[in-house]
Amino acid sequence: MNRTTSSICIVSGLLAIGLLCMACGASPQPTAAPAAPPTVAAPGMIVFDSSRGGDYRNIYVMDSAGGNVIRLTTDDTNDFAGPWSPDGKRIAYTWFGPTTSDVWVMNAAPPEGGTGGTAQTNLTNSPQIDEGFPAWSPAGQQIAFTTLRDGNNEIYVMNADGSDPTRLTDNPADDFAPAWSPDGSRIAFVSDRDQSPGVYDLYTMNADGSGVTRLTADTAIDYSPAWSPDGTQIAFRSHHDGPADIYVIKVDGSGLRNVTNTPADEWAPAWSPDGTQIAFQTNRDGNWEVYVMNVDGTMAKNLTQDPADDQLPFWRP
Repeated sequence: MNRTTSSICIVSGLLAIGLLCMACGASPQPTAAPAAPPTVAAPGMIVFDSSRGGDYRNIYVMDSAGGNVIRLTTDDTNDFAGPWSPDGKRIAYTWFGPTTSDVWVMNAAPPEGGTGGTAQTNLTNSPQIDEGFPAWSPAGQQIAFTTLRDGNNEIYVMNADGSDPTRLTDNPADDFAPAWSPDGSRIAFVSDRDQSPGVYDLYTMNADGSGVTRLTADTAIDYSPAWSPDGTQIAFRSHHDGPADIYVIKVDGSGLRNVTNTPADEWAPAWSPDGTQIAFQTNRDGNWEVYVMNVDGTMAKNLTQDPADDQLPFWRP
């Protein structure tokens, strides 16, 4: 039984409620990407994961117009896309093996050329413990992540080489999906600490775990926070009034607005580096595709247009 068939959390966990899960079997190591794949020359690259390569999800990059698609991983396991390092040279991601998940990093194909998908490195490497949702600090020296090493989902931070993991949250509820503010002073995250189990709100905290502040407080279920490049807004996915939509809220909790508002489900918002656009995934075409839109929700465009499921976009800084 592989991880795809044994665990529904690939969708309902990583993308929706964020609960990391376990399945049975041995843990093969990821294989290296092809030695010399094509290189991306266009600026504005987006990393995403897709099932287009076969039975498992692998990680791809494309330019911001949806062209020059390059496959970076070739695993017989599921790789879920994560963010680029601030210098744009590496990509952090969640590797789902048959028994556990870990935070990995690999080289990315830079705009000036070079080979991507190489130097794949397991940073957490915790047997029988699920870990994921990596988020780079703006300086690139640390990575925040979610882990089950304490029995429930908590947020930790580690050095970018995986050393010195430090616990930031300490709550019997589930805390997960960290996202660093552009100035590095705050971390947004998702938690059900003030709600019934499974009803999640958005919170922020200082980078050392202190000063927790609640941003949303209603019966909706909120996930996937993403800071705007200027640090004044947070985009996120929420079930507020029907299907999941992409919302934007000011960092003080005011000014909530729905920027997609379609009958489809929209997940995983990611801001463009200049703050003018948001990439996201949607099933409005019948399967998961990566779209991009203006920050007010206008001019939505399908970037992937593939019969496979494409999801979890992250824009290169």
